[in-house]
Amino acid sequence: MKLVIITDAWRPQVSGVVRTFTTTVEELKKKGHEVLVITPNDFNLKIPCPTYPDIKLVLWTGDILAKKIEKFKPEAIHIATEGPLGFAGRDYCMKKNYPFSTSFATRFPDYIKARFGIPEELTFSFLRWFHSGATKLMVSTKNLKQELEEKGFNNVVLWGRGVDTELFRIRDKNFIKDKRPVFMYIGRVAVEKNMRAFLDLPLEGSKYVVGDGPELEELKNDYKDVRFVGMKFGEELAKYYAAADVFVMPSKTETFGLVILEALSSGVPVAAFPVRGPIDVIGDADVGVLNDDLFYAANEALKIDPQKCREFAMKFSWENLATLFIKNLAMI
Repeated sequence: MKLVIITDAWRPQVSGVVRTFTTTVEELKKKGHEVLVITPNDFNLKIPCPTYPDIKLVLWTGDILAKKIEKFKPEAIHIATEGPLGFAGRDYCMKKNYPFSTSFATRFPDYIKARFGIPEELTFSFLRWFHSGATKLMVSTKNLKQELEEKGFNNVVLWGRGVDTELFRIRDKNFIKDKRPVFMYIGRVAVEKNMRAFLDLPLEGSKYVVGDGPELEELKNDYKDVRFVGMKFGEELAKYYAAADVFVMPSKTETFGLVILEALSSGVPVAAFPVRGPIDVIGDADVGVLNDDLFYAANEALKIDPQKCREFAMKFSWENLATLFIKNLAMI
C-alpha cells in the first residue's frame, strides 16, 4: 500500500505523538508498505507555537502539499494532528473528495485551557468539526473512545500504543550515582504536565527530570535540588529510564502516556494519579500505584517487583498495532 501521513508533530520534536508515528512508519515499511510523511520540515514558512517555541507551525503550505500528494499517488491518507498542516491536509482531501482517517493523540482542550484559559467545550467544538470529515477517528484507549462518543464524535475506533522492548529494558542502575531511591519524570516540561505536583513532594532520595519544554527554566530556578538533565534520545534515554526506581507521572491530561509503557518495559514501576492514561495503561495490574496522594503512590511503588513491570510491558507489540493501523485506513 502507498500511504500518506500528514502531521504537525515530527522530529526534532520529542513527544509521545512523534514516537508513536515514527515507530508506526518504521513498522509499516518493514511490512512492505510505502509511506510518505508530510511534516513541517517540508515547508519554509513557519512560526514558533505560542508558549511552546520549540514546536514550529506551518503558516502556509502553498501548493507544496498538493504536489507532494499527487506525485506520490497514495492509496490512503491519514491526518495525524489537528494543527495547521493537518487542517491543510483535511482541506485538500475534502476538495478532492478523498476519504481520509484521523487520530486524536493529544488532549488539546485540556492543554489550551491550562495555557490560555479557553473553555474546553469551545476547543471540542472545533475538534468535532475537524474529525467529522474522517471515515475513522483513531484513539488509543476504550475510555477515550467512550468520552469522545459522548461528546458527539463519530466513527471512533481503537488504535492502541506499543513499546520498543529491545531498547527499553532492565539495565544496570549504576548509570545514576545519586542517592537512592531515584524518582524520575520523563517527557515534556510544560504547564499541562502538572510538574509541580511531583517536584513539591517531600520524597527521600533524588528527583530527576528528563526532557525539555517551555517551563524548564522556571522550574530549574524554583527547584535547585532536582536534577534537570535535558532531552535525551535512544540508548541514553533508555539508560535514564532503567536507572530510576520509580517513574512518577504527575500529568492529568494524557490520552495514553507512552512514557508509562517505556518505564514499565525498563522494569520501573509507575506512580500516578488515577486518571485517563495511567488507568488505561495500568488498570488494576500490580505494576504501578494510582492514587490521588502522589506522595503515597511514589513510596508504595518502590515495593513493586521490576520483573513484573517488564513482563506486563512485553504484551504491547508495535507490529500488531501497525497492522491495526492499516485496517483502520480508508482507501482512496
